[in-house]
Amino acid sequence: MKHRTLLALLCLILQTLCQAEHVIVSGGPSLKRWENYRVPEDQHDKWWANFIRGGTMRMDEIRKVYGGSASIVWIVYRPGYEMRGREDGQNYIGMINGQASKRRATLIWINSGSDLIRALNSRKRGSVQTFDFFGHSNKHCFCLDYGTEIIATSTQWLHETELGRINSSIFARNAYCKSWGCHTGESMSAYWKAKLGVPLEGARGKTDYRSLSQGKFPAVSGGWAR
Repeated sequence: MKHRTLLALLCLILQTLCQAEHVIVSGGPSLKRWENYRVPEDQHDKWWANFIRGGTMRMDEIRKVYGGSASIVWIVYRPGYEMRGREDGQNYIGMINGQASKRRATLIWINSGSDLIRALNSRKRGSVQTFDFFGHSNKHCFCLDYGTEIIATSTQWLHETELGRINSSIFARNAYCKSWGCHTGESMSAYWKAKLGVPLEGARGKTDYRSLSQGKFPAVSGGWAR
């Protein structure tokens, strides 16, 4: 009986490890046509790939920590990269597809905040081991776009009051969740824990993506909070 119990426990552990997923969400960049109206110190996304590079760096880290066979799900806001690609005369959609293929990540394109919720809810029960968001944000929401359709404005988002629409059972008990956007730790992190049952590490203050050029993750001005 003792051996059967140990075998059953081992099988459960192996099953959990096999179904574990690492979810990364990349929001879209601003358009230069709008940002050029702003003073230089307030301009965003001079480089189109801030949130893509942040995501691929995280994938590389996950491979090192969790092994080469770790399952990575990459959710990307497509309209932002289509519009910025047209502006820059580049095929950013193709480039992102290439990065997903290179890193053996399952790529899910989304067009709205509702799409993001559906993509998350499609994960299996208890499968999400880690969650990372790279994109614009404020203390109340993830902004899937910002300065894309309208200058200094988001038209698609995931708001803290919508978190109850996400099935909390998708997260593993010890899931590690982090937002690399600005100000998340000032409000949204608390809503996340209350609605989804796992902590969300978020920034107090702004995050700075210029450190990506040095191979480092975004820096924060006021520290991280959960």
